Amino acid sequence: MVYPEIEKRKTFAIISHPDAGKTTLTEKFLLFGGAINTAGAVKRNKANQSNTSDFMEIEKQRGISVATSVMGFEYKDKRINILDTPGHKDFAEDTYRTLSAVDSVILVVDSVKGVEEQTQKLMGVCRMRNTPVIIFINKMDREGKDTFDLLDEIEKQLNISLCPLSWPIGQGYTFKGVYNIYEKQLNLFNPDKNKITEPVVKVQDLDDEQLNQYLKPKELSTLKDDLELIDGVYGELDKEMYLEGLLAPVFFGSAINNFGIRELLDTFVNIAPSPKSREAETREVLATEKPFTGFVFKIHANLDPNHRDRIAFLRICSGKFERNKFYFHTRLQKKLKFSNPMDFMANEKSLVEEAWPGDVVGLYDSGNFKIGDTLTEGEQLQFKGIPSFSPEIFKEVENRDPLKSKQLEKGIQQLTEEGVAQLFVQQPGNRKIIGTVGELQFEVISFRLEHEYGAKAAFRLLTFKRSSWITATDKKKLGEILQRRQHQIATDKEGNPVFLADNDFMINLAKRDFPDVEFHSTSEFKKDKI
Repeated sequence: MVYPEIEKRKTFAIISHPDAGKTTLTEKFLLFGGAINTAGAVKRNKANQSNTSDFMEIEKQRGISVATSVMGFEYKDKRINILDTPGHKDFAEDTYRTLSAVDSVILVVDSVKGVEEQTQKLMGVCRMRNTPVIIFINKMDREGKDTFDLLDEIEKQLNISLCPLSWPIGQGYTFKGVYNIYEKQLNLFNPDKNKITEPVVKVQDLDDEQLNQYLKPKELSTLKDDLELIDGVYGELDKEMYLEGLLAPVFFGSAINNFGIRELLDTFVNIAPSPKSREAETREVLATEKPFTGFVFKIHANLDPNHRDRIAFLRICSGKFERNKFYFHTRLQKKLKFSNPMDFMANEKSLVEEAWPGDVVGLYDSGNFKIGDTLTEGEQLQFKGIPSFSPEIFKEVENRDPLKSKQLEKGIQQLTEEGVAQLFVQQPGNRKIIGTVGELQFEVISFRLEHEYGAKAAFRLLTFKRSSWITATDKKKLGEILQRRQHQIATDKEGNPVFLADNDFMINLAKRDFPDVEFHSTSEFKKDKI
């Protein structure tokens, strides 16, 4: 049975390098969708002024997104679910996990800086899953790279074909607006951050007399030449190639000025995929199946500092989720029911009675969930594709307030279960080691331990730079490496043995010395690939 509710859902993530304008674009989508009433420009380093989607205290102070925000709103009879992700590279793992929960992506590129390192990494994860991508080239009101050069750079560095659906007229001081190729209309740039409409001139084609009223002869001539070149080089949009993740439609605009957003959102609603099937370990789960299934891709403690709540974010894959109905937790082998499932508009929450494939619901959690857990109506399923990586920085936790040992223990446990960082325990002495992708995570952990749990910790840098999960079919062989390399062995939260090394050379040396032991690059060693 095909549920009409599934066709209404569009669930996507907005991704970018830091400062490309991702969170601003998210806010403007909410403005156009009527989910918020006023547009607030991004304010940096001011605790009292922050983005709709940045709700953690440290985000407000630092002016960066460090946790994925989940937001939903109605637009043109569609239910739009946005997952706004951290742009900072130190929180890449949270973004990678989020990409497992969406059906498509909007990638924001800064017209001044072009393709940046983090953009390439994020695009690599999209390609792993053939996730459909739309590109929004932002900050066209600033002096930036030549538009054709920028498109060439994007194609080469992100390894994806492009198809411009709008085209800028001028740039920076000469920026007049964009010509919407898809709709055949001229959108005139009016730099007003508080308006959500721009003057639109509908035309038959580029020979329409109306264009002479708004564009100078040279501007019109350049536009005609550019569009002729675009038609010859890029051609028309191939929707199937877009849905296969091989071709990306391109739009231009200025998110902070609300310009170019409407055509981006309208086209997205028109062409972006509805919820698709999902790969589980034993079979493919279709979105149209009647029985409910879903998986947890994120856990967040203390969304509200006044209440010590812990919320698991569940992506629904099939069937209908209903409040107060019992569902089967496949890892714990037990049934759970949820009396207060939540819908989100950034930090605003509302009660959910029912939800459908593509929706993300927040489940209040007393410690039952870990990232990757699957809920069903009884079937033994485990969804694939929640990536986990070896950390790059390892530090030992040192308690700075012995009277708050329990609070520290609880804080470290909850924060690592959220996926902020990975926790390893080393013997003898029960040493706790935190592994992260970047330094900023330690700042976030320290801040949250103090402000949410009342605990203070210091972190002592260790020489380790790599971790490999180790297994062996022969228990005796596994015991051998655990005994002989005890100073390099730790256990993860599930008690699995982990080999810690200073570099790849040391891992290769261990592989040579212990040929019967398997070394795995991710903590999900049963499914070592995304």
